[in-house]
Amino acid sequence: MTQAPTPTADTVRRLVRSLLKEGGDDTAGPDVRPVTEGRAYTWWVGTRHVLRLAPDREASVGRRRELRLRDLLRPHLPVAVPTSVAHGDWAPGLAYTLDTKVPGGTADEHDVSAVGEADLAGLLTGLRAVPARQAEALGVPRTAPRSLEALRRMAVHAAERLAVADEFDAARMRQLTPPGAAQLAAQPGTAVLTHHGLTGEHVVVSADGRVRGILDWTRAALGDPAEDIAGLALAVGSPAAVRAATLAGYGTRPCLRGLWLARCDAVIHLAGHLEGRAGGSPALLRTQLRRAWEPILLERLSDFKEDGPEP
Repeated sequence: MTQAPTPTADTVRRLVRSLLKEGGDDTAGPDVRPVTEGRAYTWWVGTRHVLRLAPDREASVGRRRELRLRDLLRPHLPVAVPTSVAHGDWAPGLAYTLDTKVPGGTADEHDVSAVGEADLAGLLTGLRAVPARQAEALGVPRTAPRSLEALRRMAVHAAERLAVADEFDAARMRQLTPPGAAQLAAQPGTAVLTHHGLTGEHVVVSADGRVRGILDWTRAALGDPAEDIAGLALAVGSPAAVRAATLAGYGTRPCLRGLWLARCDAVIHLAGHLEGRAGGSPALLRTQLRRAWEPILLERLSDFKEDGPEP
């Protein structure tokens, strides 16, 4: 695979100047800056736009598919998805999209209110309503559900390593037993369109706690709805995620499955970072661990007789 050039401020400024064609001093160009330090492929452009540059050809495929998928999503979702004002290639075979900024902060910056939880419920309900055939026609892939038992075993070992580092009480993993993991296996016929990459930075939240938009649909897939419940648990906390999923009509099993996917992932990701095998912000990974392990009312793995309607 050909190594993508590293974009610089001058590279971004020249590209954006040609796209926006705004008046002003052409020698200066628009104000551009990386969205976060160390991420050279996503840039703020002034106060109203964000430029996303694909670093390789695989990411370019996802960027181009996302443009079509966002048009399919809009009629079904109560929250905003970004709108592209320009798209094309910024280097041979490497795609870009210049999007309008969705106003607000992130779920890492603002807490989600009770009304915001209803917004998230609308998100999950809307995703379930998107016709699978139309999504597949756009190239959205299908993904098999993850094995919760295999993930549990990995998390048990990771928790032991975190306990040595005084980061986590490994005994908490005993709450998920092998029989419990088997009970929470994904059910056949429940695949829906999922964002499949929900994190706090992808959930746009206003200062009053409303969820205003969802960013970055490049990993969208037809698959296990518990993956999005898990993503929300890491983004906004387990109680809020489960309340939103319940409002969206999901029963006990997918809610608890999402909870345990998030808990296992959080333990594994922090252990991997502390051992130098994975990147990420240690502060954010610890926050995600705390959010995932917030207690909820549904934590009984033995009785699913009162499940709500399944999708």
